Order: sequence, then structure tokens, then C-alpha cells
Amino acid sequence: MSRLTQTRYDTSDVVRVATGVLAYKSLPQTLLHSLHASVEGNPEGEAIVEIGGQRLSYLQLWHQAARVAGGLREIGVKPGDRVGIRLGNGTRWCLAFFGCQMAGAIAVPINARLAQAEVDYISADAGVAYVIDGSSALPDAQPFTYDSADPEDVAAIFYTSGTTGSPKGAMTTHANFLANNESLRRVLAIREPGQDRNLVSAPLFHVTGCNSQLLPTLASQGTIVILPTFDVRSLLKTIELERISQMVSVPAIYWYALNQPDFDGFETSSVKSISYGGAPITPALVAAIKRGFPNARVGNGFGLTETASCAAYLPDEYSETRPETVGFPVPVAEVQIDSDSDAELGELLIRAQNVVRGYWRNDTATQAAFQDGWFRSGDIARIDAQGFIQIVDRKKDMINRGGEKVYSIEVENAIAQHEAVLESAVVGVPDPMMGEKVGAVVVVSRRMDPQEIIAHLRGRLADYKIPEFVHIQDEPLRRNTNGKLVKSELRSTTIWGPALRSR
Repeated sequence: MSRLTQTRYDTSDVVRVATGVLAYKSLPQTLLHSLHASVEGNPEGEAIVEIGGQRLSYLQLWHQAARVAGGLREIGVKPGDRVGIRLGNGTRWCLAFFGCQMAGAIAVPINARLAQAEVDYISADAGVAYVIDGSSALPDAQPFTYDSADPEDVAAIFYTSGTTGSPKGAMTTHANFLANNESLRRVLAIREPGQDRNLVSAPLFHVTGCNSQLLPTLASQGTIVILPTFDVRSLLKTIELERISQMVSVPAIYWYALNQPDFDGFETSSVKSISYGGAPITPALVAAIKRGFPNARVGNGFGLTETASCAAYLPDEYSETRPETVGFPVPVAEVQIDSDSDAELGELLIRAQNVVRGYWRNDTATQAAFQDGWFRSGDIARIDAQGFIQIVDRKKDMINRGGEKVYSIEVENAIAQHEAVLESAVVGVPDPMMGEKVGAVVVVSRRMDPQEIIAHLRGRLADYKIPEFVHIQDEPLRRNTNGKLVKSELRSTTIWGPALRSR
């Protein structure tokens, strides 16, 4: 077992507390204290802009959220009650979230695209007292603000996507949120208060939209600009018209934006920070992003629902030379590799102030994932001599090819180096002799023979890691409602055809 304790980021005001966890010494007490500080510092400044909808100043955000809290209280919601938020992106979502905090309730963001049966499961599991959805107006009554919350109180429960079973509710405390805010301020080198305008195209019910964008931007007195529905043309127009300075998305979105025929006609000089994550990226795409957004620093963020968003970040200076990695831990995070042997690969363990308390009413899953202060991420990773963290695969998604372990994300990273590849998914293909062989579903930007992928991978991967089966398509890979690939479906529905090579 090896440990990485150092970070490349600012560690001033970071101390080790009694539990052994690194923590920021000075943080606001709760999310409401953080928001109130921004209201006092920038009362008339724009807090929320919904494209095609409302614009709210900080003062308006505070007062309207307090009325939502009053409405929840009038309905009978008490401090500690869970309140579901089943809304699409927009000012209503933000008011509902902060209304929950002002009522002392625990917000339960619910994916607006889930089927009713899935919503019912989450509602029952969380024991929600009330659900705010699009069927009626937001709760509204005399303003109310609950002022007895503690930093270690649970502020929200985000449900995992359930790719390995039923969704689990990650109990996220005020301290978790606030530590993540401060970490992002440091790794992104956020400028003076009130200067940043962050474009949110990711769902707010997900930790990327809420924890990586909404909350840290409001903590820095900046402006959140929300796209209610994603459209690449709207995204480009909004960058120009709203003078966007920060963006977060997956690599494929940047590729689509950059490859719009009139991309050069859009003004992008205002963008100072671009982050990506969730999928491999090519050095060529990083270079294209830097050309298309000439004033932007580009970096790769890594995190999970259970780390309240960001656990590690690859800074701009390494974005082209080490794009296969997620960089270094954030200032209050420590990571280590847990391996049964001296092998360089093992499960990534994370200990940090932003690691959530556990899973709601699920002691079995909590005890399995949170051990001795460390969170077992389920990701297979390596840490090299320079301290770079590389995520190799999900622990439960490894392909066992006749006893040889193949980690799909390592193959996907190599496939991503091909200039015509947009995205790929590597899965195990059942085989009577080997148990599994390696198969790849590859989304491309032009017509391509599968053998071109095989040729591309030779010299980049060991022979046994090169796919025997390659399925080429131009349609995007299907993802679940949290944006994750549904690999179980790919395994069961892909028509592979004959093997492309033999060994």
C-alpha cells in the first residue's frame, strides 16, 4: 500500500484535525453563512441568470429563498426533514435548494429525467416529507431563516446513479460543501470576488452542476449563468453574450462546440477557465480547446458524489503533457493505493474534509465503503513517481481475459488518442475459452474501418489489451440519467461480429 500525501496546491490554513483528516482551519459555519457573506459583499450583483428566464441579484436570491423556506415551514416541513427537488435547471432549482437550507431541511436533488418508479424509490428511501416539482409554484410564505445548523449537519443527500445496484444516498454536510468550495477556489485560482461568470450546462441535480459550479461561484460572489436545456448553439451564443469566464463539461461537448462550422465567428476571449472530466481526452483536443479559447486555463477535475465533487485536479501546465491523469489531490485530500500485492495498480482510497458522512440509512454499504476514515472509491488507479494520479478503471468493471486483467479506461484512453474518435466504451465480451475478451464500441467523426483502431493501438498497449472486437458507430453512446455510460446494456445489446484479430 502506497500513500500520496503531498499536493501541488496552496495548503495555507490547512490543519490535521482530531479525526486525522486534513481540513481548512477557517470556513463559514454553513452554506447559509457563506451565501449571506456574498449577499453582504455584493447585494446588487447578479447571482443567478437563467437564459430565457429570471435574473436574480444576491439580495433577491436571499429574500426569495427565504420565502420558499417560509412556505415549506407552513406546509409542515421541520428542520431535519428531507425535501425532494425534482426540477430542471433554472432559478427555481436554486431557490428550492437554498429554501431547503433556510428551512433547516435536508435537500434531496432528484434527477428530473428519472422514471416515476425511480423517483418513488428515492423518495421512499430518503423518507421525503415533501417534493418540490414542476407541477406547481414554489412554496411561498412569510420569509423564514433557520439559524441553528451546525457544520456537521447533513445539508443534502445526493443519490448515486445506481450503476452497481440500487442508488445510495450520499449524506453531504455543510462542512463537506464548504471544503469543496474552498478547494475549487484554490485549484482554479478564482480571481477577486464578483468577477467570475460560470456557465452551467450540467444538471444542477448532479454534483458537477451544484457542487462544482453553483455553490463555489456563489461563495465567490460571482454569477451563475444557467442553460435550462443543452444546445451547442445556445452554449456558444451564451458565452459571447454573457461574457462567460468559467465552464465545466465533458470532453465531447467541447469537441462539438469547436467543430461547429462557424465557431470562429463567436467571441470566446472572456473565458478564463475551462474544466473537463468524466471521460478520456486527447492531447489534440486539449490543444484545440486552447486555440478556441485563447485566454483559458484548461484542467481535468476528478471526484465522486461521495467526495462532494472534487478530490483531485490536473492543472493547466500539465493539461497537454499528462492528459491521461487527474493530476494531484486538492489541498485537504490524501489518497493512497490499496493493493493486495506490490502491484502498482490498486483501489484508490481518499481521505478528505469533503468526503461525505456515509450513505443514508444504509449501514452495510457505509461500512463497506468508509473504513478507518478512508473512502474506498471503487476506482482502480496508479500513482507515478511524480505524484500524478491516473484512474485506470472501475474496480467492478475490470475485464478478466483468461486471467489477464484489462482495465477498460486504460484502453479507452489509448483509443481516445485517435484524431477521429469522439468517445468509446470498452467492455468484456463473453468467450467460452478465455471467459472474456476485449470489445470496444467506438464513436467516430468520419467513416472508419475497425482495423484502423487496431492499428492505432499497436505500440500503445500490450497485445492482450488490444480489443478483439470493435463496433464503429456515429451515434453518441447511451448514458443513464446521471450521464454515466450504461455498460451493462452495451454488453448485452452490441452485435460484435467476428473477431478482428487472434492471439
